[in-house]
Amino acid sequence: MRLIQNKRFLLSLSNQSRYFIVVAAFLGATAVMLGAYASHGLSTWATPAQITQVQTASQYQLFHAITVLIVALISSLFPHRLISLSLWFFTLGTFCFSGSLYYLVFLGSKLLVLITPLGGLLLICAWLCLGISMLFKQK
Repeated sequence: MRLIQNKRFLLSLSNQSRYFIVVAAFLGATAVMLGAYASHGLSTWATPAQITQVQTASQYQLFHAITVLIVALISSLFPHRLISLSLWFFTLGTFCFSGSLYYLVFLGSKLLVLITPLGGLLLICAWLCLGISMLFKQK
């Protein structure tokens, strides 16, 4: 019986939830790949500081991939504009924060260096939106 209920839940997911589950899977897979490369392949050409930057980026990316997955599922159970907004902020924040660190290390350019704190700010906003959304009574 429980399996049937779980299957119904998965089939009833909103398009937004499905989209962000796909995003979470992409973020998770690439975080694992880049983290593994930082641990095993990066040392042949990168400095210890660069290796640390890639490890930090991949850890934040993996953590927030899991967060996006969980929040996407929550958004189907408790639809709220702030939850939807938090999903966008988590996704954009992760791309900005981790992506700018990868860009800095792999391309050697500081062009996007100001994007890193913007990504961090977006992640903070995402957490705040998620928390505030839970203060509202669900219908």
